[in-house]
Amino acid sequence: MTNSASPPRWQDFLLTAVAPAIWGSTYIVTSELLPPERPFTAALIRVLPAGLLLILITRQKPESQHWIRLLILSALNIGAFQALLFVAAYRLPGGLAAVLGAIQPLLVMALAWLVDGRSPARTALIAALAGVLGMAMLLISPQTVFEPIGILAALLGAACTAAGVWLTRRWQLPLPVLALTGWQLFLGGLMLAPLALLVDAPLPRLTLPQFAGYAYLCLAGALLSYVLWFRGIERLSSVAVTSLGLLSPLTAVILGWVFLAQSITGIAFAGLAIALVSILVVQWTSARPG
Repeated sequence: MTNSASPPRWQDFLLTAVAPAIWGSTYIVTSELLPPERPFTAALIRVLPAGLLLILITRQKPESQHWIRLLILSALNIGAFQALLFVAAYRLPGGLAAVLGAIQPLLVMALAWLVDGRSPARTALIAALAGVLGMAMLLISPQTVFEPIGILAALLGAACTAAGVWLTRRWQLPLPVLALTGWQLFLGGLMLAPLALLVDAPLPRLTLPQFAGYAYLCLAGALLSYVLWFRGIERLSSVAVTSLGLLSPLTAVILGWVFLAQSITGIAFAGLAIALVSILVVQWTSARPG
């Protein structure tokens, strides 16, 4: 992966933002289209075919000295994260499952501070905290179901993503973005295969909507979105990238409001506005790659 010396452009922010927006639809697709209680199978079908397709297209292999780092990135960005994501998606309402990911920019700032000795910019730190507050205002209500295993899965998934983005940016493996994405999806899928085979029940005969749901998660939710995501990591700072992750819960809430008749109150609208402003402020303060 190469690092551009030029400052990031708003086109880079917008293209990277497409990825978490797509991921925000994971929850409604999982709950409304997929067979129940098969989280690891859903994760496997999502990433493994997409990774294999990208590998066949690019036909580029990592150099031998980079395999260990590639395996670590594959576990953090894909294998562990996808497993945790679908556990949370099956056990929590879409909004709550996604809002816990709002801590990702704060985790990246903590890593940069503890490991690299770089203190976070005050404006970016305040904006990231405001993003968490905004998401809480948007999504937490007296009716919210706080299921412990789902909450733990969502928090661990956020930690995996934060560490994966930070290390991807830090290590800068010398692979084009398509090849890097393909290998991570493929290796992460291989990590998920034993869980899918041993833990989940076999898939039933799929209906057309179920087949369409899996196809959408693979082609849009993995192949397209992860190419854009890793492209963004190449061009933007780690904090800026993880801040865009807030668009995932925002998308989940909007889709639930539009298609599932889930209500949004006045204070929730205020939280939505705060979260959006938080994203914009973090992008502005993190404009220099870091």
